[in-house]
Amino acid sequence: MSAPTAASERRVLLLHPADNVAIATTALPAQTVHSLPDGRTVTVRETIPFGHKLAVTPIAPGAEVRKYGQVIGYASRAIGPGEWVHVHNVRAGELAVECTFATDVPPPPPPIEGRTFLGFRRPDGRAATRNYIGIISTVNCSATASKYVAAHFDPDVLAEYSNIDGVVALTHKGGCAMEFDGPDHRQLARTLAGFARHPNIGAYLVIGLGCETAQPSYLVDRFDLVPLHVPGRSPDTGPQPLVMTIQEQGGIRKTVDRAVGILKEMLPEVNRVQREPIPASELILATECGGSDGNSGITANPALGVAADMLVAAGGTVILAETPEIAGGEHLLTRRAVSEEVGRKLLERIEWWKWYAGVFGTVIDNNPSVGNKAGGLTTIYEKSLGAIAKGGSTALRAVYEYAEPVTEKGLVVMDTPGFDAASVTGMVAGGANVVAFTTGRGSCFGCKPVPSIKIATNTPMYERMRDDMDINAGRILEGVSVEEVGREIFEYILAVASGQKTKSELQGMGDEEFCPWVYGPVL
Repeated sequence: MSAPTAASERRVLLLHPADNVAIATTALPAQTVHSLPDGRTVTVRETIPFGHKLAVTPIAPGAEVRKYGQVIGYASRAIGPGEWVHVHNVRAGELAVECTFATDVPPPPPPIEGRTFLGFRRPDGRAATRNYIGIISTVNCSATASKYVAAHFDPDVLAEYSNIDGVVALTHKGGCAMEFDGPDHRQLARTLAGFARHPNIGAYLVIGLGCETAQPSYLVDRFDLVPLHVPGRSPDTGPQPLVMTIQEQGGIRKTVDRAVGILKEMLPEVNRVQREPIPASELILATECGGSDGNSGITANPALGVAADMLVAAGGTVILAETPEIAGGEHLLTRRAVSEEVGRKLLERIEWWKWYAGVFGTVIDNNPSVGNKAGGLTTIYEKSLGAIAKGGSTALRAVYEYAEPVTEKGLVVMDTPGFDAASVTGMVAGGANVVAFTTGRGSCFGCKPVPSIKIATNTPMYERMRDDMDINAGRILEGVSVEEVGREIFEYILAVASGQKTKSELQGMGDEEFCPWVYGPVL
């Protein structure tokens, strides 16, 4: 065997002095020697993939594996310095963290004043970043009709209406075979109502089949959705129906024809909006990470956290979601909670997820996907510690149920699944008007009617998927500071809120990502 060779540049990243693992910032060949910040060296014993971990000290069987200065799992066998540390020699185990409440509440950040974006001001005062017409499908049985209506309004039809971003059919696979007025029904209705009333929806129609559990009348009455007035019609005709059902209209063709006719008459009114300066304090940012890798918690997520802190300083709102991907880092958030009540509500949701996973004979650590693991994430605890960095460092001010309207300013948590489409759907239903989505493997996510900003965690993926990625946070591994990339993200958020198209918008993404979370049985 040849003698180990010294690396010509630092390719091993130690995140915290207490860590016993370091991160490979590029693929590390076996038998190379790398220096650590404290002067120690480590000899790589086997090839370490990019973004993965290697031990920098001996780790005994059952001992804690530490990254970010926190426990991410336990060694399932002895691990020597320079060995690859991953699923083959680490298990999640039972993590014992001490949760205290409101013990380390950070002071408000220095205010950022005078920042604005060019948005649409709705008559009721709400701020929009886009201007869509929505077709709200109450049940899968009306999905096809809803799509037919939306398809009629292609770019050629909308060409003369420059202030309308499109017509989107919000369709899904549920709406029936659930308990009437049960938890799933109420949550679905809350989600649909959240989109119907979203400021980015300038007008909407509700289309149902007619016999489904998720009755359109239930949606309208429970959430006080207003009737639809069609511009140009005589007041004597009264408001037009907000709801259409295929059965009452006499079939799909008649439903589509009538819906298209009504929306055609609405186009001039929906188009009669102009962008104007609106304070940045009226932005609600949904944060999401999907297709994460070992770099997510080092580059894109902390940089997004910097942008999140800046938005909070400007008076805005930041939503941290994906409750299963908070497990293992919840103690860091409960300390920042403004009250014990807020902290305990977060813990209650995490305990619910553990129970929920157990009902189906699984565990919360099954969350890291195949792609996550290929990218270097070993346990849910490691994934969570990197994921919560998206929320920045300000005080946690509230915890919301899925799709519940978000009214609090500052950093909040919404209880959502880790599944990207369902998670973002909940945050948008809650009022988010911009989405910031970090990805290491390359998630191509759009989210009509809200723009979705893609932030790459590493340069190789960014270069490979330039048509889909908006910002390259992988430059942090090349020496650019987290703060600099965070400021870039903040400025990009304002630009996108002002109308600049994201890569996903330029490609027309976002028609299929509406995905209400249904957690109960299908009957």
